[in-house]
Amino acid sequence: MSISREFGAFIFSLRYEDIPEKVRILAKYCFLDWLASAYAGSGEEPVRMMLEMVKGMPGKPECTLIPDGSKNIPLLAALINGASSHMVEMDDLHRPSIFHPAAPIIPAALAVAEREERPGKDLIAAIVAGYEVGIRVAEMVGKSHYQFWHTTATCGTFGAAVAAGKLLLLDPQQMVWALGSAGTQASGLWEFLSESAMSKQLHPGKAAMNGILAALLAQQGFTGAEHIFEGEKGFCKATSGDYDFRGAMDGLGREYHMGGNSFKFHASCGHTHSAVDASLILAREGGVAPEAIEKVKVKVYSIALDLLGNVQLTNPYIAKFHIPFCIATALKFGKVGLEAFTEERLNDGELRDLMTRVELSSDEKLDREYPEKWGAIVEVSTRDGRVFSQKVEYPKGDPQNPLSRQEFSDKFINLTEGILPIERSTSMLGRILELEEIERVNQLFEPADSQKN
Repeated sequence: MSISREFGAFIFSLRYEDIPEKVRILAKYCFLDWLASAYAGSGEEPVRMMLEMVKGMPGKPECTLIPDGSKNIPLLAALINGASSHMVEMDDLHRPSIFHPAAPIIPAALAVAEREERPGKDLIAAIVAGYEVGIRVAEMVGKSHYQFWHTTATCGTFGAAVAAGKLLLLDPQQMVWALGSAGTQASGLWEFLSESAMSKQLHPGKAAMNGILAALLAQQGFTGAEHIFEGEKGFCKATSGDYDFRGAMDGLGREYHMGGNSFKFHASCGHTHSAVDASLILAREGGVAPEAIEKVKVKVYSIALDLLGNVQLTNPYIAKFHIPFCIATALKFGKVGLEAFTEERLNDGELRDLMTRVELSSDEKLDREYPEKWGAIVEVSTRDGRVFSQKVEYPKGDPQNPLSRQEFSDKFINLTEGILPIERSTSMLGRILELEEIERVNQLFEPADSQKN
């Protein structure tokens, strides 16, 4: 049986009632976390640009565009919402597969669920199906894929197609076609980082959009390659040098890989989080003032340096990928939140001076542990000769160091502050935490007094 047929059979047979309760709860947290990020990114310049483009091509008002509350066709809603949710670097992350699943998958699921007026239980099942396939594909292509390809864009296209197809009630054959069409559209290159370009937001939006397109075409009988994963000219052989077909499929339908999902506690690139956590521990427990620091040595795994080691600090957004900036921010301010990434912070003379004392290097042991662990070691030397060292293997938000229900709720309220009235944020928070009780997903964006019982 082809990999696509195995996926198709799993997706078709997956029922809400068969999903373990802890996985259902996790899916709701994934949706809550994603929506908070989508609102938080809604006013940023790349999102405004994309929104203006979409406003010039109005379509049937079926699906909500998070940034302004307007409605459009599923394809364009997914494009905008996917871009907005990846803007502030607070969306979730599956570290073992090096993949941000929510940003491409949930916009596709939400748009189709609104269009089809599906209940909350169906949205939960679609999210679970999309995550399982997207994560397993990301694991399938291995670490070499990530050297050139943004996994969130490439593998996210498959997850988006699955989530959309599940809500469109595709049969196993149609799902095989949808996966084939998803794979031939999957793309997203890392070159934007070297030029501080806006492509990172385009990636999940386009993946969500392409996933819906693949599912809608399959619904009409439009065929796609069955062996899109393992074929001689298929996705894995084209984009990876260390792919593993069978290992990624182990336990499909019995084990849920979304259980390994992490949720961001800091507003920076996930590759900085362990080092940020280590710096926060040293700042809190060592009590060292920034002016007393002689040197900060930061050891990380090689891939983090390959991607972020040459990032130039040119604007607040790219600062999220600049390791010395994030470390200096943690040491000086004791927090790396949204407020850290402003022009004012970039021009902070003391912060800039502290950054010059940060040295980066890779560590062989951390390399061996990656990607199961995204570890870091931070060593702070003071001017009076003291040395403090801290290693972090699992940053805050990892499954081994999880957020509580209250922390998820607080994150949602904090990220939507100033964007939504507090009454609406609180009401929406309650609805999402009881998502399985909602009769139509559309109700999430309706005023409370207009909802049908």
